[in-house]
Amino acid sequence: MDAVPNWFRTLYDTTGFNFTVFYDPYDWDRYVNGLKTTLLLAVTTILASLVIGAVGALLQGGPSRLLRGVVNGFVVVFRNTPPLVQIFFFYFGLGTLLPAAQTADGLRVPILDNVQWAIVSLSLFAGAFNVEIFRSGIEAVPRTTIEAAEALGYTRLKAYLYIVLPLALRVCLPALNNNLINLLKTTTLAYAIAVPETLYAVKQIWSESQNVLEMMIVLLATYAVLVGVLVWIMHRWERALRIPGYSR
Repeated sequence: MDAVPNWFRTLYDTTGFNFTVFYDPYDWDRYVNGLKTTLLLAVTTILASLVIGAVGALLQGGPSRLLRGVVNGFVVVFRNTPPLVQIFFFYFGLGTLLPAAQTADGLRVPILDNVQWAIVSLSLFAGAFNVEIFRSGIEAVPRTTIEAAEALGYTRLKAYLYIVLPLALRVCLPALNNNLINLLKTTTLAYAIAVPETLYAVKQIWSESQNVLEMMIVLLATYAVLVGVLVWIMHRWERALRIPGYSR
């Protein structure tokens, strides 16, 4: 078990390359905790953005002009403003307007902490793109398919959930995959409001150990692996859902 830490210690002694994260338990714990936070952000924002996209696309094609206008306004705002600005707006803007909760020892703490605000902001940002992606997939479903569902007695909601959305998902899955992969990389912006994700943890390590090059290599390798795993999962998902005529 000590072979890897000893090898990195020897590497530092002989070459000067100081990968403290692999032989210092304290730095390793900080790195692992940052990685866990990144995974938490990625999983929760991906799932939330998919729900936002599906619901938004349903409302965008609904009969209510008011709801269509609300969804269109949401898409325009969140697609055309930088995600970092959105994070600052939610955390420093809306966060100051919400009432604070009081702990048992009398301290006042915000209702939502920085991690939760990052999840809200990133989910809405990616969800706005997912609305348009789902909408394009829905529009690609033949109208005759929807009419056949209605003829079989499906309500609009059931036809959307059981027929239209599954077919639309197969059409828009390549674009959806790209958006979710970009969302994983965008989670690094949570660093700006002190969310202790991987970039934040690595920055603390290199600030104390003065090993910027080494930790940047670790950071790049970490995100290359995370993105590679997500790409593999998405491609497996796309292959499993493939139907002739509704996918590449």
